Amino acid sequence: MKKAEKKSPLKEAPLRNPGQSLDEEIDVLWNDKTFIYFFYIICFFCIAMLDWLHWLTKTISNPTLSTIGFILVLCFCTFKIIQIKKQINQLKLARDGEKIVGQFLDELREDGARILHDIKGKNFNVDHVIISEHGIFVVDTKTHRKPIKGDVRVRVDHDEVYVNNYLMERNPIKQCRALTKWIQDLLLESTGKQFPVRGVVVFPGWYVEPMTGKEDIWVLNNKALPTFIRNNALKLAKEDVHLAFYHLSCYVRAIT
Repeated sequence: MKKAEKKSPLKEAPLRNPGQSLDEEIDVLWNDKTFIYFFYIICFFCIAMLDWLHWLTKTISNPTLSTIGFILVLCFCTFKIIQIKKQINQLKLARDGEKIVGQFLDELREDGARILHDIKGKNFNVDHVIISEHGIFVVDTKTHRKPIKGDVRVRVDHDEVYVNNYLMERNPIKQCRALTKWIQDLLLESTGKQFPVRGVVVFPGWYVEPMTGKEDIWVLNNKALPTFIRNNALKLAKEDVHLAFYHLSCYVRAIT
């Protein structure tokens, strides 16, 4: 008897999780790039061992050449693996920062907010988008290691961001403005409505010098973000919250 055809019970793709793009990048580094260097090490090690075995059994004269080749490959591959490991550690830090911020945002769901994570664009991604009656907020997470001692704080001076008194080379405020405009344009294109969208740069775990709240881009600690949003004036009706969430979630599922 011919078996009946089956299909998945899931009617749509799942929404993305906080830091999912970083998890995917980490997997590529481990499974693709790191593997090939371990493969080279094992191959040249085997070649060198075979030559030593032949030398011991007097079937060849000298395994020096293959041993030197193995040592050179070992040094090169070890160097590349160390570089990849450092890159992975940095990605893990950024991923964990996104997850922590995402967990803080969950409390806004109690107020009726809708939250999307890891919205992918072309060669970039938006970490979090909060859609609530207080407006739409594009959240860009910046996770940096802190020194054990010294002045550990983040401050903003005329659109420039200083972390531990060092100016950030890649201005996160300008980056966040670009992400905010992209989300606003995406909603305008899909709904035909101009939604109020504000950008937020979040530094999890850092002390961020207070802001007035009137800036077009907020720079905040993750713990302060829910309070800033709740204190913002009501700007969207409930039906607009559902409309914006529906269109953005459709976009996320379409590109997953």
